[in-house]
Amino acid sequence: MRKQLLIIPTLSLLIACDKPVEAPPPPRPALVMVVSATTSDNAMRLVGEVLPRYESIQSFRIPGKIVERKVEIGTRVSKGQTLARLDAVDTQLSAAAAIAEVTSAEASQALAQAEVLRQRQLFDKQFISASALDVKEADLKSANARLAQLKAQAKVSDNRTEYNTLTADRNGVVTFIQAEPGQVIAAGEAVARIADTSHIDVLVSVPESRMAEVKLQAPVQLQLWADKQKIYPGVVREISPLADAVTRTFNVRITLQDADAFVNLGMTVGVRFPQSGANESGLLIPSSALTAVNGKESVWIIDENNRAQPREVDAGAFREDGVLIRSGLKAGETIAIAGVHTLNKDQVVRKIIEAKP
Repeated sequence: MRKQLLIIPTLSLLIACDKPVEAPPPPRPALVMVVSATTSDNAMRLVGEVLPRYESIQSFRIPGKIVERKVEIGTRVSKGQTLARLDAVDTQLSAAAAIAEVTSAEASQALAQAEVLRQRQLFDKQFISASALDVKEADLKSANARLAQLKAQAKVSDNRTEYNTLTADRNGVVTFIQAEPGQVIAAGEAVARIADTSHIDVLVSVPESRMAEVKLQAPVQLQLWADKQKIYPGVVREISPLADAVTRTFNVRITLQDADAFVNLGMTVGVRFPQSGANESGLLIPSSALTAVNGKESVWIIDENNRAQPREVDAGAFREDGVLIRSGLKAGETIAIAGVHTLNKDQVVRKIIEAKP
């Protein structure tokens, strides 16, 4: 019995020795970038949008049923060009009725005028009283006024026939259409929108903290994201006096000068405002790559063994496109740029992407 008790612990030890060891966790994926040297001029850089300076809604001045639409979105139009037409039957009938009333009033006015001439001859011969002549002259004045009234109404009816045709009020491009043949619309209802492409603005939202750097008539450099090879000159034209209630930024409109065929409405534009400080050299990294380790500004270096190592750095100016590192980092080193607050020293990571500033 004693021998059996000794064998059981021995077997337990052997079984425990055969238990498989847990595999280490796989390397954590990490978003990284290779830093490169850059020089900053401390100029404010923001992102704007190409917009027309002038844009107007086109609408009919009378209600009616649309029978024809002659433009599409993107159509370039000139001032006076026809955009759409209404059914003109009712307005033409109204104009014809107005003309008939004018003709009738002209006949009544001619009769009243003849009556006055006859009554004056009779009055000169003292065949009628002055009061009788006054009655006929009053009838003539009434006929003249009635004729003038009907002529004005006829002119309005004639104008309404012209209002059946909607024409462009400026040169530009159609950016919006809400009208189809067969649609019945009210007077003033939006049918189309025309943007004036001869005057181009760039709208940019400036943070409160940088408004001191924006001045009216100040020169600005503009660069299309679609074509970063060319820089367009611009001038600050308008600064909103009121901050946006949601974003707390101020809308600034910049006149884009020397616009060419590559500039289209709605494009994204990089906006560089005048320099506000001295040049500063360093390494530009994303703001998300900078963290605090033991209360000191640091970045996480990913070494050649794919291990994360903290490195204290001297951070310079924060910009819209990142933060400038004055010292503590070398060009060509790989750093983590996402999730840096969760990294540990010597932690093995797996680089999943390599980005540049």
